Amino acid sequence: MTAPALYTASVPVFQHYLARAQALVRLSQGDPEMLNARLAPDMFTAAQQFATAAGFALRGALPLVGAEIPAFPDLGMDRDGLLARFAFVLGHLDGLNPADFDGADTRPVSHRAGFAELTQPCAEYLHLFALPNFFFHLGMGFAVLRQRGLTIGKADFDGLHDYPPGFRF
Repeated sequence: MTAPALYTASVPVFQHYLARAQALVRLSQGDPEMLNARLAPDMFTAAQQFATAAGFALRGALPLVGAEIPAFPDLGMDRDGLLARFAFVLGHLDGLNPADFDGADTRPVSHRAGFAELTQPCAEYLHLFALPNFFFHLGMGFAVLRQRGLTIGKADFDGLHDYPPGFRF
């Protein structure tokens, strides 16, 4: 039996890219200058971008199964706090089974997007709201680390590409 489409489009994607976020935070070696840096003065820090991405993983997956989003423990925004946050989220995602997603395509999700109150079908919610927001914040965290001099590239972001040492676009 194949897993429901909303499961395969959410849980494994969030798990894979949260593992990539863990790797990026580890590569930063917890350098406070990197994790507290911003691309622009009015943007989140790299640490907050990664923390927000982690939040969107749960905010993206749990409503699909009708589950409440748990409160995050106070973990801090340093390297160890971010790694603990990723572990917290991955633990919740690991607890989801494909069967939990049966019937998800018939459930609406009501949520806030900034100041907007929205109700969307699950598939629309996942594909047009949760995943784009997750990848936005993950990408911004990556961009801050790169801008601050961490030698990372596409292979570090997705874990799939392979380039020779020193190769850059």
